[in-house]
Amino acid sequence: MNMKDRPTDVDQRPAEKVEIAIRLDSELLEQIQHLTNDPSKVIEVAIRQWLRGDVPRDDELTRNPVRRAIPPRGEWND
Repeated sequence: MNMKDRPTDVDQRPAEKVEIAIRLDSELLEQIQHLTNDPSKVIEVAIRQWLRGDVPRDDELTRNPVRRAIPPRGEWND
């Protein structure tokens, strides 16, 4: 493989970045900053996953209620 066969940085450049202002809970931002010095990257990855549907939601609206069997009469105190 010679230099002409290698992909260039131009071929693999990332999409143009746009700066926006968002409001976050200060505690949430503090937790993100414990993970990385670049919170925007964490937020970008989370949005991409959410848009693709990669992350299953786990909140009260998506959970199915768990039905528990009630024991027959007379077995309550066993």
